[in-house]
Amino acid sequence: MAQGTKVPYFVIKNQTVITKDHIRKLVTEHISGTGIFLVDTRLSSTGRITVLIDRPEGLKIEDCVMLSKQLSNDLGEELGDYEMNVSSPGLDMPLLVPEQFVKNEGRMVDVTTGEGERLKGVMINVTAGGFDLQTETKQKKEKVTVIRSFNFEDVKSVKVIISFK
Repeated sequence: MAQGTKVPYFVIKNQTVITKDHIRKLVTEHISGTGIFLVDTRLSSTGRITVLIDRPEGLKIEDCVMLSKQLSNDLGEELGDYEMNVSSPGLDMPLLVPEQFVKNEGRMVDVTTGEGERLKGVMINVTAGGFDLQTETKQKKEKVTVIRSFNFEDVKSVKVIISFK
């Protein structure tokens, strides 16, 4: 197996099996009612557990520290060697869950459709099933606003465009 390959589970000391579903369940229990939402969990074949979380108003380092300690307590020291990483998804990662789309409504995004077409525009009208993308094109020397609707399952990736203007 190549280094860095994602695996659905790993086995650590005493033949204990840790699965992504088990980690997701623990995370969900701890973040319930806090405003924090789970973005992704990842397990590596080398014993690294990565938990990506966020919240609508932005994540604080204290949120990550709190959850990391709670998960470490849940998993216990008897499990042996593993590395726990709890963080926000990062600016360069695509949006993965509906809560991230809601959080970033009104921002410029780069959309790659399922067919590979790339579009840039403002993400608007986010719903439980998708979003609209407002773009501007030039037609006969005039700017024309075009709105295209997308279902989440119809896009390959959506990334927020970061501007430092």
